[in-house]
Amino acid sequence: MTSYAQLHEAAQTSLAASTRVVVQVGHCSQAVGATQVAEALQAELSGYSSVELVIAGCDGACFAAPQVIVTNPSNSIQRYSQVSLDDVPALAATLTHGDAAQSHPFVNGGRGDLDSFFAAQTRLMLTRCGYIDPTSINEYIALGGYRGLNAALSQSPEEVIQTVLDAGLLGRGGAYFPAARKWQAARAANESPRYLVVNAEEGEPGLFKDRHIMEGDPHLLLEGMLIASYATGVSETYIYINAEANLSAHRIEMAIGQAQDAGLIGDNILGSGFDCQVTVRRGAGGYVCGEETTLLDTIQGNRREPRLRPPFPAESGLFQRPTVINNVETLSNVPMILDSSVPSVPPELRPVAASRDKVGPVEGQPESEFPFLPPFLKGSREGFSFLGLDSAKGTKLICLSGSVQRPGLAEVPMGSTLRHVIYDIGGGPPPGTDLGVVAVGGPSSGVLPPTELDTELRPGMLHPSGVVMGAGGIMVMAEGVPVIDVVRQLAAYNAAESCGKCTPCREGTPRMVQVLDRLASGSGSTTDLDELRYLAEIVGAASLCGLGQMSGGPINSALHFFGEELGKLAE
Repeated sequence: MTSYAQLHEAAQTSLAASTRVVVQVGHCSQAVGATQVAEALQAELSGYSSVELVIAGCDGACFAAPQVIVTNPSNSIQRYSQVSLDDVPALAATLTHGDAAQSHPFVNGGRGDLDSFFAAQTRLMLTRCGYIDPTSINEYIALGGYRGLNAALSQSPEEVIQTVLDAGLLGRGGAYFPAARKWQAARAANESPRYLVVNAEEGEPGLFKDRHIMEGDPHLLLEGMLIASYATGVSETYIYINAEANLSAHRIEMAIGQAQDAGLIGDNILGSGFDCQVTVRRGAGGYVCGEETTLLDTIQGNRREPRLRPPFPAESGLFQRPTVINNVETLSNVPMILDSSVPSVPPELRPVAASRDKVGPVEGQPESEFPFLPPFLKGSREGFSFLGLDSAKGTKLICLSGSVQRPGLAEVPMGSTLRHVIYDIGGGPPPGTDLGVVAVGGPSSGVLPPTELDTELRPGMLHPSGVVMGAGGIMVMAEGVPVIDVVRQLAAYNAAESCGKCTPCREGTPRMVQVLDRLASGSGSTTDLDELRYLAEIVGAASLCGLGQMSGGPINSALHFFGEELGKLAE
């Protein structure tokens, strides 16, 4: 039986010292030709054994795609942004002549924007995304991967659960329920088998965080999933991936095969006596499939409809057995929390205590021992716990899109403000435009005006109007975009995605759209505003699942912040 120490030693010796060329190919960069750039570059470099070409995921700087990152044997690093097919011959020529690439006119294109984008973040989960080969388990292990699993297997399941509880890890799917509480409930259920289901549906508009992890660092998810399975006494796990996330599914399936070959999935993992099998299930599409009981029914082959609760999945879930359902981002935090061998953050690097925890970014982050990785804050249970807020530890992945100069995926401490994300990371609106409506949390949340930019991103309501952070999507609209159009789009999405099982949602969400259409066309009245308030209240109170319960959020927030603008439409 191979030990973790043997796996780690073999993985480190497999990393060759050569010119390393990383082409970032993710779901986002594929849309701007990254696959074609990678193929062309591979053809150009095929005869050069001293050059190693790696196809990685996206590092979150989607605005700079396609990106090529070159690490020379001298450890000098060049980053090429927005590389086109026309650039490939010149780039290949410089790569085969030493470090001459530094003088090429498109080297480090947009570097100032990239520096600003990354410097304003505190990256833990995203440290490796975009820099390592997601199809190589050796690279993951060489960088300390599966060390958290190895540490967990040396403890009792109860000790693992307590460690995650002490770290303060909340779920990252939108509800922010303590992750280990689900584990406790499932483990306490006196039934077997138990199941673990990874919710990778991510069908919400403006969300792409889970895909980045699965595409760029799939073994991170597998490691967190295996730790959670061990803690809860689960031997069979399902990863439920969105029907359109083909690249995510491909890379996850490759990672599963590699982990099985390495003895990290299957029977008697690392000689511990722990057995765990992993199966990928593809969703059929649909926003409501992200609701956990709907997800379970679709795995079982039933209609995509939510169940009545109680019983909750931890008591009666998949095939009516105790089931833990965790989001991709949630489980991706788990390995660093269990990896006690990683040095904790020294006191001088910690945020200064104030009336509440001060949020990052943290200065003086230590360099990685591998030159192709950027500087990063090394993860550990202590490193995770001191970041963020007393009530919400750690970092949060934020999907920033819309009218900003640097859209992409960012990682920030809990408690960071909208202003920090939109301006410090995103660069604010493009030149010549001003900020308008900001939609936070997708169609299940609401909209905010520019006056609310100092709102902190935290679990629960961000404002009495009902706006919530949700899973972490922020969509920015330019000034001049009518709020009625934004709200109408969000309301129409909810209506289209309703499964139709319960009457309030099935009938109420289309009715909201009809009223908004009357207002937008100029044929509305003040009674329409009253009807919108009534519908938002009734549908929210009487619906079976979160889709209907939260469908009134965009309307309530629009009436609260933009009541005057909507009132003029009703005159």
